[in-house]
Amino acid sequence: MPMVTVSISPEQAAKMRDAVDSGDYASGSEVVRAALRLWVETATKSETTKRQGYASSMGEHVNVAELYAAHSSRRRHG
Repeated sequence: MPMVTVSISPEQAAKMRDAVDSGDYASGSEVVRAALRLWVETATKSETTKRQGYASSMGEHVNVAELYAAHSSRRRHG
Protein backbone atom coordinates (compact mmCIF):
# COMPACT_ATOMS: atom_id res chain seq x y z
CA MET A 1 0.00 0.00 0.00
CA PRO A 2 1.27 3.50 -0.73
CA MET A 3 2.24 5.54 2.30
CA VAL A 4 0.86 9.05 2.63
CA THR A 5 1.66 11.52 5.39
CA VAL A 6 -1.09 13.87 6.57
CA SER A 7 -1.39 16.43 9.33
CA ILE A 8 -4.38 16.35 11.66
CA SER A 9 -5.35 18.47 14.62
CA PRO A 10 -4.64 17.30 18.17
CA GLU A 11 -8.40 16.85 18.64
CA GLN A 12 -8.63 14.62 15.56
CA ALA A 13 -5.63 12.60 16.75
CA ALA A 14 -7.26 12.14 20.16
CA LYS A 15 -10.52 10.95 18.56
CA MET A 16 -8.55 8.54 16.40
CA ARG A 17 -6.73 7.15 19.45
CA ASP A 18 -10.06 6.83 21.29
CA ALA A 19 -11.53 4.86 18.37
CA VAL A 20 -8.55 2.48 18.41
CA ASP A 21 -8.40 2.23 22.21
CA SER A 22 -12.12 1.43 22.41
CA GLY A 23 -11.65 -1.45 19.99
CA ASP A 24 -13.82 0.04 17.24
CA TYR A 25 -10.78 0.00 14.94
CA ALA A 26 -7.57 -2.02 14.93
CA SER A 27 -5.32 0.93 14.02
CA GLY A 28 -5.20 4.58 13.09
CA SER A 29 -4.75 3.52 9.48
CA GLU A 30 -8.03 1.62 9.65
CA VAL A 31 -9.77 4.75 10.95
CA VAL A 32 -8.42 6.80 8.06
CA ARG A 33 -9.35 4.16 5.47
CA ALA A 34 -12.91 4.05 6.88
CA ALA A 35 -13.16 7.85 6.75
CA LEU A 36 -11.91 7.91 3.17
CA ARG A 37 -14.40 5.22 2.13
CA LEU A 38 -17.21 7.33 3.62
CA TRP A 39 -15.87 10.43 1.88
CA VAL A 40 -15.80 8.67 -1.49
CA GLU A 41 -19.30 7.29 -0.95
CA THR A 42 -20.67 10.68 0.07
CA ALA A 43 -18.85 12.55 -2.68
CA THR A 44 -20.21 10.09 -5.25
CA LYS A 45 -23.76 10.51 -3.94
CA SER A 46 -23.29 14.28 -3.89
CA GLU A 47 -22.09 14.31 -7.48
CA THR A 48 -25.02 12.13 -8.56
CA THR A 49 -27.41 14.50 -6.80
CA LYS A 50 -25.85 17.50 -8.55
CA ARG A 51 -26.11 15.79 -11.92
CA GLN A 52 -29.80 15.21 -11.29
CA GLY A 53 -30.26 18.94 -10.78
CA TYR A 54 -30.99 18.93 -7.05
CA ALA A 55 -29.18 20.94 -4.37
CA SER A 56 -26.62 18.77 -2.62
CA SER A 57 -27.29 18.27 1.07
CA MET A 58 -23.53 18.17 1.74
CA GLY A 59 -22.54 21.28 -0.24
CA GLU A 60 -19.57 21.28 -2.58
CA HIS A 61 -17.01 20.09 -0.05
CA VAL A 62 -17.11 17.06 2.20
CA ASN A 63 -15.52 17.27 5.65
CA VAL A 64 -13.86 13.92 6.38
CA ALA A 65 -13.76 14.60 10.14
CA GLU A 66 -17.54 15.14 10.18
CA LEU A 67 -18.07 11.96 8.17
CA TYR A 68 -15.92 10.02 10.64
CA ALA A 69 -17.85 11.43 13.61
CA ALA A 70 -21.17 10.47 12.01
CA HIS A 71 -19.87 7.00 11.15
CA SER A 72 -18.52 6.48 14.69
CA SER A 73 -21.84 7.52 16.15
CA ARG A 74 -23.71 5.06 13.93
CA ARG A 75 -21.32 2.23 14.88
CA ARG A 76 -21.84 2.85 18.61
CA HIS A 77 -25.60 3.39 18.49
CA GLY A 78 -26.45 0.64 16.10
